[in-house]
Amino acid sequence: MDFKKCSRCGNFYLSEGTVCPKCLAKDNFEFSKFKTYIDENGLNDNLDNISIETDISVKNINRFLSYECFEELSKNIGNNNISL
Repeated sequence: MDFKKCSRCGNFYLSEGTVCPKCLAKDNFEFSKFKTYIDENGLNDNLDNISIETDISVKNINRFLSYECFEELSKNIGNNNISL
């Protein structure tokens, strides 16, 4: 196990993953909410608007987009053919 800094709250923790155990439930909830939004609407809107509509910070949206399941989508952000 490594000593890490939580990407959500900034606290240090000893655990696996990118968020501390305290933030894990909220992170999973927001990820699910973001994935559902993308499945239903695509990524045709700018990140600020998606953030407002989902109540997820742009910082966390960008972090979610770096996940492997969104890898192809992230490559196409500048294109008009964005879909999941």
